[in-house]
Formats: sequence, C-alpha cells, structure tokens
Amino acid sequence: MEINGVAHTFITAGDFERSVAFYRQLLPFLGLQEVADSADTYYCVGGRTGFGIRRPDPAHSGAAYAQFRVGSLHHQCWRVRDRADIDEAYAFLVRIGAKIVHAPQDEPWAPGYYSVLFEDPDGIRLELNHVPGRGLFDTPTQRVGASLDGR
Repeated sequence: MEINGVAHTFITAGDFERSVAFYRQLLPFLGLQEVADSADTYYCVGGRTGFGIRRPDPAHSGAAYAQFRVGSLHHQCWRVRDRADIDEAYAFLVRIGAKIVHAPQDEPWAPGYYSVLFEDPDGIRLELNHVPGRGLFDTPTQRVGASLDGR
C-alpha cells in the first residue's frame, strides 16, 4: 500500500472567530475551496488535501497553543508548484498582517527547498514550501539534508 497524500487536517482554534477570519483569506488564496462554513467549523479542500478549523470546547476557549505540547500540531506545511509562488505568498501574507517567522529563504532540508514560515492568530506555525523534482528522492542518500532536532 502507498498513501495518496493527506486527506485533511483539522485544528482547534483558541479564538474561533479570529482564526476563521484569517483562514477565510489564506485558504482561498492557496487555491482551497470552501466546502463547509458553520457555527463550529470552517473547512476548505483543494490540491488533494483539506484543511479545517474547529471551535474549541468551551472549557478550552481562549487557551494558548504550545508548539511542543504533547498531542499538539508542530506545524502545517503546504507545498506549492513553483518557487515564485513562495514570493507571491509572502507578499500576500504581509498584506493581510500575518506574523512572519521568516521571509522566503533557502533551507537545507532537501535540494532546492525554499520556504516562508508564518503563524496563524493562535500562533500555530504554517509553512509554504517549494521543492523541485522529487526532492530528497533525487539525492543519493534519500535522507533529510540537515538535523530536524533544533527548536
């Protein structure tokens, strides 16, 4: 068996309204189409994946996200088809006031890895990257090109 991508990812927002306002701009910009928008869920699908935002349980409303907490999402990365898409996305992110962790830059993870890293309103890290060709699978070792252990 070989999986055919990630079907969907759902996150729980600390401030649902603020997060949905952000994702209503971001996800359509990335080419994802809204397929659900209800009192507790915002969900978009495109590029063989889906991404959804859920309202928190009232007991957790307003809770802070912690990247390295057990069970939490470390970060979400979407791959784009062209390197220039990263620069276009960066300009868009600046326009909508997203918190930029790092502007577009080359990374050592795979040959040609180019990315922008930013945060949603809850501080969840989001990344857009471009890797040409087959990425790691075009290298002799087929292994990540740098340590993944840094924080």
